[in-house]
Amino acid sequence: MATFNLRFIIDAEQDLDEIDAFLTDNDSLEAADAVLDKISAACASLAEMPHRGRYTPEMLLTGVQTYREIHSGPYRIIYEVRGEAVYVHAVLDSRRDLGDLLLARLVR
Repeated sequence: MATFNLRFIIDAEQDLDEIDAFLTDNDSLEAADAVLDKISAACASLAEMPHRGRYTPEMLLTGVQTYREIHSGPYRIIYEVRGEAVYVHAVLDSRRDLGDLLLARLVR
């Protein structure tokens, strides 16, 4: 089985920083570390089986079959498989509207 290179774009790295800051401020450092460890493990698993994620439903509505997603708890990990690489584009809270989150991303 081929191993894919896992890469995070800057926006996904910023998403992880924001999740860390929010959980540290509103819960605890330990809780933030536990959530980030689970997200990291889910992302790392994409190097072995990247095609297992479903296509992102909101993108399918527009005819885009490029982005896939897996979940870690309430977080959506949105990624793209390109050649031998997996690019993580976003880590978003699934309890929030994807359109609102993407709009906020455009203005940050």
